[in-house]
Amino acid sequence: MRFEKRVWLASPTMHGDELRYMQEAYETNWMSTVGKNIDEVERQVAEKVGVKYAVALSAGTAALHLATRLAGVRLFGVPKAGEGSLHGQKVFCSDMTFAATLNPVAYENGEAVFIDSERDTWNMDPVALEKAFEIYPDVKLVVLVHLYGTPAKVDEIRAICKRHDALLIEDAAESFGASYKGVQTGSFGDFNAISFNGNKIITGSSGGMYLTDSKEDADRVRKWSTQSREPAPWYQHEEIGYNYRMSNVIAGVVRGQLPHLEEHIAQKRAIYERYKAGLAGLPVQMNPYDAANSVPNFWLSCMIIDENAIGEGRGKATPAKILESISAMNAEGRPIWKPMHMQPLYAGHAFVTASGDDVGADIFARGLCLPSDNKMTPDQQEAIIATIRECFEG
Repeated sequence: MRFEKRVWLASPTMHGDELRYMQEAYETNWMSTVGKNIDEVERQVAEKVGVKYAVALSAGTAALHLATRLAGVRLFGVPKAGEGSLHGQKVFCSDMTFAATLNPVAYENGEAVFIDSERDTWNMDPVALEKAFEIYPDVKLVVLVHLYGTPAKVDEIRAICKRHDALLIEDAAESFGASYKGVQTGSFGDFNAISFNGNKIITGSSGGMYLTDSKEDADRVRKWSTQSREPAPWYQHEEIGYNYRMSNVIAGVVRGQLPHLEEHIAQKRAIYERYKAGLAGLPVQMNPYDAANSVPNFWLSCMIIDENAIGEGRGKATPAKILESISAMNAEGRPIWKPMHMQPLYAGHAFVTASGDDVGADIFARGLCLPSDNKMTPDQQEAIIATIRECFEG
């Protein structure tokens, strides 16, 4: 079977109000980086996540960069022009993630040390993190991501950070709307970021947000994001700044999307549950989460093939074979994020595992992301499930 219209991994789902708010920005001529749309999305997202302040930025990466710079300034003071705020210091980072999680560490002249994943959630392993502090006791910053919208073991990670007097950056780019022990992700770190990229559960086509309970931090991020202009009648600059503010037009898209967050999560969860039921009996597992403590936003549904079922022949398959079969249907799947310690860009950086096993590399080798677009029909998903089953039939 081949679909006439492509089924995407995850694409924007628009509702109509997005256009209305963009039109409002146009008609009122508030096309730049101030306006009612920005004010509203900052207010609504802060209220949803449960923080006091939100700063709308041009991308989730921008939010992570300013979070990282803010952490460096907090730890080591304001750098001179042209210098990064981390001054070559090591930073513990989630290993299995998109590069945007930790590239800001390099922007700020830090050195990422990669912490392996654990199998319960595929996120940073607290045991490996504790081991990393034993090896590098002077590290004072940790960057944690909630992979594919699944909350990490937040309490354990935060407790370890507290014991070692380290600050925590929470990358909730993929997990907006997810919760851990009844509290929204994006509120647990000393510095927090979310994304509104085109494929996220709520999109602005681009955009992101810095989240905090600190007015001082919010004001500083807001200033940095507008080129660090000082309150003077001329353009006065006393520290490095960036052109990172969200436009009022993009904010209009986000504003139109926000009322549909819970609807999108419900749709994504239904997709996950259909895969789980439809693939039952095969030697595969869905991407796991801690049901007792967390509620993911189910942004992407992923699966991992059992170790003894990798290969050719009846009852076996490979991620490449499944992805090729899905692609032949005109549907999009993808490999799991390639762990950062395996990326050529970061060759030579330290990598810490809990027991010597490379969990992230194993998940990468045996896992894949399934089509998870919330416009995919149940019939289309059933056809994809049938194709996956055929892959194991030899």
